[in-house]
Amino acid sequence: MEERLILISNDDGISSKGIDTLIRIAQPYGKVVVVAPVSVQSGKSHSVSLTRPIRFEKQYDSERLEKYVLNGTPVDCVKSALTKILPRKPDLMLSGINHGSNSAISVIYSGTMGAAIEASFYGIPSVGLSIVTHDLDADFSVVEKTAPALIEKVLEHGMPEMVSLNVNYPVCELDDFKGFKVCSQTKSYWYEDFEETIDKNGNPAYYQRGHLVNVEPDNDNCDENALAENYASIVPIKVDFTDYKMIDELKKWNL
Repeated sequence: MEERLILISNDDGISSKGIDTLIRIAQPYGKVVVVAPVSVQSGKSHSVSLTRPIRFEKQYDSERLEKYVLNGTPVDCVKSALTKILPRKPDLMLSGINHGSNSAISVIYSGTMGAAIEASFYGIPSVGLSIVTHDLDADFSVVEKTAPALIEKVLEHGMPEMVSLNVNYPVCELDDFKGFKVCSQTKSYWYEDFEETIDKNGNPAYYQRGHLVNVEPDNDNCDENALAENYASIVPIKVDFTDYKMIDELKKWNL
């Protein structure tokens, strides 16, 4: 049988601790090909590079691991991998491990999930993994010990086309970790606050800051609340923005 082929990308860049951890997690399951951005691409969501050329180069090559660095977004990485780098469609796509949560409404801003969602369009079982700390030296030991069980289930059962998994981990000790919890995406929004500074020309400039507002704090089945209880949340993501109920309502407008 042909060896499994596993594609890995992220939005924290090729040098992040999270992607190194994910490589170690994935290697027992097949040949790993990493295609990751040269620099941090957080918040790039599903953006692609249309007005500048994409370049990539091989950074490492061995029998069971290849690494490529690319000067674009996470979705650029996946598109380039599928069309220019990989010899065939991969059996699995893993994105992350992201430094910072991608739960709740954050999923739509996430470059990590952008990569996983892009791969799912092509019928590739895809999982984005994140941890709820932005610490560059984050402790991924709980993820490293428990994520293999999830990967094995994904490989065993597969995933429907255009569906990916958004997996977020709490920060806790292994003894306090309660396991995986399948959840819904928390209804939420970001409350924006802009930090004002003065640029080198003496003009006002602003850094975007803010905090997540959970509008269903009593829902035990949403991802934000699962994380607060030391579960790793699993939310199946399907990209279809159609409001099917609104279709019938719009038809009544007699446009």
